[in-house]
Amino acid sequence: MHDDHPDGQQFRVAGLLATAPNGQTVTVYAGSSLNTERQAVSGVRDAMLIGLPALLLVVAAVTWLVTRRALRPVEDIRAELAEIMDGDLSRRVPQPASRDEVARLARTTNATLAALEQSVERQRQFVADASHELRSPIASLRTQLEVARAHPDLLELDGLIEDTVRLERVASDLLLLARLDAGEQPRAERLDLAELVRDELAHRSGDRLPVAAALPDGAFPVHASRTQLARVLGNLLDNAQRHAGSTVRVAVGHGAAGAVALDVIDDGPGVPPADRERIFTRFIRLDDARTRDEGGAGLGLAIVRDVVHRHGGRIEVGDADGGGARFTVTLPGAARSTGHRP
Repeated sequence: MHDDHPDGQQFRVAGLLATAPNGQTVTVYAGSSLNTERQAVSGVRDAMLIGLPALLLVVAAVTWLVTRRALRPVEDIRAELAEIMDGDLSRRVPQPASRDEVARLARTTNATLAALEQSVERQRQFVADASHELRSPIASLRTQLEVARAHPDLLELDGLIEDTVRLERVASDLLLLARLDAGEQPRAERLDLAELVRDELAHRSGDRLPVAAALPDGAFPVHASRTQLARVLGNLLDNAQRHAGSTVRVAVGHGAAGAVALDVIDDGPGVPPADRERIFTRFIRLDDARTRDEGGAGLGLAIVRDVVHRHGGRIEVGDADGGGARFTVTLPGAARSTGHRP
């Protein structure tokens, strides 16, 4: 309870019932002045009214400085991206040494820029490859057509057809490589590699040399695109036919850990060890025997490598028994390939 003193002061008073020694019940009162409490509250209020604006100003300044410092890497990233938009995709945004969200943003941004740079580079490479390989057959077709217009009696349809077929083959190879570079997923199915070899050999009646096939009994299942594996086999056989002396062989067998192996062997000059990686580079021809007239556009083995890698396999080049080249394609067996489907 509160009580007012005659001089205007207020007191806080508390009462307590007690029993006196004579047994009489009495009320005991105790009180204290509220002036001290009010003076303390008033002092705190005055201090807050004076100091709070200054405190808020200090907090705002510190917050601004901390936020600016924290966001400085973000601004650096923004500024670098603005310059990268001018076309130089080889540049990367600065990556802070910290492990916070800004550093993760910088790493993700750089990974995105790297993927974008690779995509643009693939497009440039495709345009360069197309212009490089299509120039010759198109020029040849134009020359023959101009000659035919001026001298109809000199028209050679066989030459026109040959150049057209070559043009079609180069365009098909370039489009397949572009799809592989773009990461396009082919339609895969479970198939028997030995059966695929039999089917493809049955359609190769125009080969320069007969192909001897060693296809053991039993299944050789793989999970792959039939069209693309047929392209792999066809390109390897075409390569063997161009360089073989008298023999071309193809064999299917089981490899280690359930893998399936395809061997294409010829008795030609072979491939020197120093060139066994380089032959899978686009438009590479190693020697005089591998000319445009006798060979292709230099894309066949590049397609083989890319398709095999896309199917989770590998391709190796070695020496054949008795001389020549052995191309070995190893693919995961169907039981193991469920985790890596093209």
